[in-house]
Amino acid sequence: MRWKHRPEGSNWGDFGPDDERGRINLLTPEKVLQGVAEVRAGRSFCLSLPLDYPGGNDMLPFRFPPRHFAAPRDGGHNFNFPLQQSKPQFTDVVSDDAVLLYTQYSTQWDSLAHVGSHFDADGDGEAEPVYYNGWRAGDDVVGPSGEAHDGLVEGSYAHRLGIDRMAESAVQGRGVMIDLEKRFGEERVLVDYETLMDVCREDGVEVEPGDMVCFYTGFGDVVLSMNRQPDKDRLHGACAVLDGRDPKLRQWVSDSQVSVLISDNFAVEAYPARQAEGRCAALPLHEHCLFKLGVHLGELWYLTELAHWLRENDRYRFLLTAPPLRLPGAVGSPATPVATV
Repeated sequence: MRWKHRPEGSNWGDFGPDDERGRINLLTPEKVLQGVAEVRAGRSFCLSLPLDYPGGNDMLPFRFPPRHFAAPRDGGHNFNFPLQQSKPQFTDVVSDDAVLLYTQYSTQWDSLAHVGSHFDADGDGEAEPVYYNGWRAGDDVVGPSGEAHDGLVEGSYAHRLGIDRMAESAVQGRGVMIDLEKRFGEERVLVDYETLMDVCREDGVEVEPGDMVCFYTGFGDVVLSMNRQPDKDRLHGACAVLDGRDPKLRQWVSDSQVSVLISDNFAVEAYPARQAEGRCAALPLHEHCLFKLGVHLGELWYLTELAHWLRENDRYRFLLTAPPLRLPGAVGSPATPVATV
């Protein structure tokens, strides 16, 4: 074992000593069939924002929109390129392009390498950076390699717990919608455990082990309305967010055995979180999910059309198919999830 002690409330080792998938392991064939059983109308919904939203980098200064450009060819650009320049008899005209993409700019998955914590896992009396299931920086959880270009490092970054581990599972199963916008509109509300349970009881929502839980807050609608020119102050004061500081809410994540948590907002939980005394996580729900439980987080999804359809048809379950890019070692990934009802 790489560790002698596991954090209180964690599930390290429950899926095996070398597990890198976390609760995605709960997306069993039976769970996929439960999702398929929710397909009755044959209608599909795209759950991704355009990947150049929210626009700019005022919300998160270290994440930038995609840079889209033509691929080079023969000293020029391989865009609208006539192949007759290579051989006169060819009639083809071809285009190739490239993208410089920040993996967590828009609709995204967080990998289990995205957030770790300082914890004395080996029992030597000193806390060190550790990630889910006891993987450490020395185990290549995080280790840049390659050459730097424009401030970026090429090559594998997170060899362990990368988003490719999630992609290998295909990420398909039963989705469950919790409609917070129906109750709160665009009002900024900290949703603690008691509030969440009230919403679920009112709407008859039941969450079972392995479900992929989505929170619709309306935040995606606000982002889209700003047309790539986000108002930081307005966004920070808009729509419901989970209260990651609430221990009962975190315990619900543990006890419910959800496979993933997803929202249409920036971080699923309030960011910054409520003040706390002493040393603590800046993102307590991230720490609990990614570091302790291996629960991947989906952020900035577009849930509006699906949530409204479910609301109008008195349903809350659906088939969700949401693999990330199979990009080895990445700490996050864009996603184009599909819900089918």
